[in-house]
Amino acid sequence: MKTELSRTLGIEHAIFGFTPFPAVAAAITRAGGFGVLGAVRYTAPDDLARDLDWMQDHTDGLPYGLDVVMPAKKVEGVSESDVEAMIPAEHREFVRATLAKHGVPELAEGEASGWRITGWMEQVARSQLDVAFDYPIKLLANALGSPPADVVARAHDHGVLVAALAGSARHARHHADAGIDIVVAQGYEAGGHTGEIASMVLTPEVVDAVAPLPVLAAGGIGSGEQIAAGLALGAQGVWLGSLWLTTTEAELHSRALTEKLLAAGSGDTVRSRALTGKPARQLRTEWTDAWDDPAGPGPLPMPLQGLLVAEAVSRIQKYEVTPLLGTPVGQIVGRMNTERSVRQVFDELTRGFEKAVDRINRIAGRSEG
Repeated sequence: MKTELSRTLGIEHAIFGFTPFPAVAAAITRAGGFGVLGAVRYTAPDDLARDLDWMQDHTDGLPYGLDVVMPAKKVEGVSESDVEAMIPAEHREFVRATLAKHGVPELAEGEASGWRITGWMEQVARSQLDVAFDYPIKLLANALGSPPADVVARAHDHGVLVAALAGSARHARHHADAGIDIVVAQGYEAGGHTGEIASMVLTPEVVDAVAPLPVLAAGGIGSGEQIAAGLALGAQGVWLGSLWLTTTEAELHSRALTEKLLAAGSGDTVRSRALTGKPARQLRTEWTDAWDDPAGPGPLPMPLQGLLVAEAVSRIQKYEVTPLLGTPVGQIVGRMNTERSVRQVFDELTRGFEKAVDRINRIAGRSEG
């Protein structure tokens, strides 16, 4: 499963795996793919440094990357407390009432929220980069499109390729103009923040829009046959995220959530602004239903919504309040019905890819059987 891009990066398979878990990212790299560690949950630089140290010790000298979240335009002088002060009292009361309705206990006195997405704020992402560039990362990906121009330049100065996600050909062309090296064409089916164009349509549009830049196909991909389809559409690799959530190396810290993922079908997700303020595909729960109900106040824009619900999400996760318990995940969740190791997932992906290629070769009359 080699392409020009996989050869450039020195990986065996053109499979890029995004995950918030270091153990999963390292296992993806060791399995011959390219592990990309999500940095958004690291609010303390020392915590990121600790996990990058661990990655160094567990990737056998093979390449890996980092994914951050930062806007293209730089905003100066805005602190987390400044942003929190913008949250209306009506929304705080809605959170309180929704949690009370489901009997969600309070955190213990003095216990800090374990789920803070201040990593959405630019100054936090920049502190993450100050740490990351001390390590031999080979790729910097940005989930909110093109990072600021100075960040692109800084990455290139360190010999690091820059990738950006795009939900349309227009976005992809903007990335190309900004000096991005790799465009991730993320279809509607994907977990997390995603646009409204499906992968089968989006991938070839983006390939044509940014040629000769390499494109990774993303969104709804969870089998080797789908990888073959993405490469047939012109992509030089695939970007997989949701698929790793039910691997044995994943650290969800919630058996109840794992069971919900294993039981979910492809129709059990929804694009909702409930988690971050931007449309993000996630498991549909009574929490997302509450925020999407026209009778409620509606979600706030990013980053206000994320700051508003941070403690609530921590409480829901800690006490495993099943009706409210969810996570960002794509429509591929319908295939995620067994727990397997990352290595087993790779074995299935490569076998499926070989089957698909053999099938096409037979159709094209290039092989017998």
